[in-house]
Amino acid sequence: MMPAGSLLDTHLTNLAAALVSYRRCESQLARWGADLAHRLAGGGRLLVAGNGGSAAEAQHLTAELVGKLHHDRQPLSAIALHAETSALTAIANDYGYTDVYARQVRAHGRPGDVLLLLSTSGSSANLITAALAAREVGLTSWALTGATPNPLADACDEVLAVASPDTQVVQELHLVTSHLLCEYLEQELPAALAAVADPAAVHHDPTEPAPPARSVRTGVEVVLDGGTGQQVDA
Repeated sequence: MMPAGSLLDTHLTNLAAALVSYRRCESQLARWGADLAHRLAGGGRLLVAGNGGSAAEAQHLTAELVGKLHHDRQPLSAIALHAETSALTAIANDYGYTDVYARQVRAHGRPGDVLLLLSTSGSSANLITAALAAREVGLTSWALTGATPNPLADACDEVLAVASPDTQVVQELHLVTSHLLCEYLEQELPAALAAVADPAAVHHDPTEPAPPARSVRTGVEVVLDGGTGQQVDA
């Protein structure tokens, strides 16, 4: 039995306390996952950003989507904006660190895409600026933060806030959120792909908003594969 007041006991106590309110996020997680499934199946893209540990969690999420969580499926378009280090450092050098994500949102985002921003404090200037850029470009913006109110939550369309003062607990539940988003997405994906294949066969509830129209992506993406520098038409 662990001693009361130990580091482990304190950490688990804080985590358990946060789980009480986190359980109420189920309907939001399911809705986000289903929404994301339809957007990505229809050719949309998820952009994700964070700083420090939140950047690592952003990259974890995109790895699950481009790869897979449980079962084999088609890859889905998701980009962790901090991972393009040359672009990140060039933007920081030329425009300042506040714009490192906003400029990439303007470059990669298309109307109907989703921008997901992770911040334990909800006060990171570069994430708030990215949320404002998303609004300009026509992206839907979601935030994963610590307790609200906070500026990032105010700048985004929706927020899932972890009600804990403990940064580590907030990050841990953000990771749980990433996994659950992928699970709900993969659960909905067959229906989303069927809707893309035969839109007329899918019943649409007239009380619900129609899915966003998808823009056609054009251009060339350079994929570095073993140093070959092969070019692939996008």
